[in-house]
Amino acid sequence: MLRHIWKRVINNTQREHFVTFSNMADASAFPVTETITQKLQSHFEPLHLEVINESKNHNVPKNSETHFKVVVVSTKFDGLKLIERHRAVNTLLRDELKTGGVHALSIKAKTPEQWKKNNTVEPSPKCLGGSKK
Repeated sequence: MLRHIWKRVINNTQREHFVTFSNMADASAFPVTETITQKLQSHFEPLHLEVINESKNHNVPKNSETHFKVVVVSTKFDGLKLIERHRAVNTLLRDELKTGGVHALSIKAKTPEQWKKNNTVEPSPKCLGGSKK
């Protein structure tokens, strides 16, 4: 699984960037993941960001970039309803969703206060194989 985790320490200007690659030596092998990460970082200036490529859990070719989960914690979500946060993320990633090959996007968009209360992110459900339930 390719997993990017980016955090900014809330009470400090120090930023930490953690990137873990399983079975891959180079992040450039995943341009969609990189684009999603860069867009979310740039637009939302998140306190916490995870971009998780969940494609391996689905019936797609190896190393695909079709199914993602993003966890975004940002002060830019303060005062916004959940649907408005999701719309903001979907709007930002519209090119990847429309023509970039992204088939599925799970969004966890939280305010810092919500994240402080509960920073648990549940695993995604198992793939049922599309129409093969």
